[in-house]
Amino acid sequence: MPNAKLDLRGWLNAAAEGQGFLHVGVGPASIGAVNENGLSAFLENAFEGDMDWLRTTAAKRMQPQNMWPNAKSAIVLGMNYGPDHNPMDNLAARTAGNISVYARGRDYHDVLKGKLKQLASQFSVKTGYAVKVFVDTAPLMEKPLAQQAGLGWQGKHTNLVSRQAGSWLFLGIILTDAILPHDVPATDHCGGCRQCLDICPTDAFPEPYRLDARRCISYLTIEHKGVVPREFRSAIGNRIFGCDDCLAICPWNKFASQANEQKLAAKVGTDLPPLDQLLLLDDAMFRRQFAGTPVRRAGYDRFMRNILTAAGNSDDKTLVPLVRTYLGHQAVVVRAMAVWALSQLLDQHGWTALKHHYLPAEADDTVRTEWDHGPGFSQ
Repeated sequence: MPNAKLDLRGWLNAAAEGQGFLHVGVGPASIGAVNENGLSAFLENAFEGDMDWLRTTAAKRMQPQNMWPNAKSAIVLGMNYGPDHNPMDNLAARTAGNISVYARGRDYHDVLKGKLKQLASQFSVKTGYAVKVFVDTAPLMEKPLAQQAGLGWQGKHTNLVSRQAGSWLFLGIILTDAILPHDVPATDHCGGCRQCLDICPTDAFPEPYRLDARRCISYLTIEHKGVVPREFRSAIGNRIFGCDDCLAICPWNKFASQANEQKLAAKVGTDLPPLDQLLLLDDAMFRRQFAGTPVRRAGYDRFMRNILTAAGNSDDKTLVPLVRTYLGHQAVVVRAMAVWALSQLLDQHGWTALKHHYLPAEADDTVRTEWDHGPGFSQ
């Protein structure tokens, strides 16, 4: 039975702070029609690209109760992961790979879920109510729930913006069948600012508050399964896993502080690793270097596709011998991007010689398309 004498909110605040969370808020375990309509419009426009699960789980994703009918309240927690420098500075290091801030340390899914499970278990013991824990892995729209719980608002870049953490906030949700007092929902404070929209290198925002994932560098370097579309390759620059531009440019970041959770700190080998070292990785080495980080999610072939894209953008001709070793790789996406990278690094004479010696007669159509272009064909 619930403990009527328990100062539940006071306990929640203290327990969340003890686990390293910056925010805790409570709202209804439901989302408004505007968010349902937003998801429907996103799917109607096929903005999800290769992320098939967004479509197959849409019915559940529309409302938390569609996943758990007994859910009454959402306890939403936010953890700051603010970087120790401006991530935009990393874009100038063209001979190194730029990994998104969130993916440089231990996988946040694991970090947050462990803390949420402890918190949820304590809550259940103290109150007698049932709980379920979620960290970005179930068909649950966390950002609308977070806005209703007062943690922040969905900015024009579609990510949550917090007065205390800017755009650097991981979210975790505890759904419960308890009916709890709600916090005041957050209101939008973006105003006339559109810096996050204008900074996007690939014009992934058709309008404010709408994202076409198919054009987003985070999608292209993580979720997309094929070769990177030619129109986006140069814009990707040295980004080999994710993109922070629309987050980093947000003016609300002036109130953010550096993350204090040590497990989220960058591991050795994730903060601007040199491209020449990354090009030496085999599958086993990749798994070891990025063990426990979100980077493992891309898998070796897609990650090497990204490395080769960055190599092609590096203007570093010393990478040519390393890139050339991937012309015979078993994965089409790797072979194709190796060809493109060489087309960017070689002059016309070098390209002609390479094509004469390496172009196989049985080349896959995707790879042959890359061979059909050459120096000067970036689009």
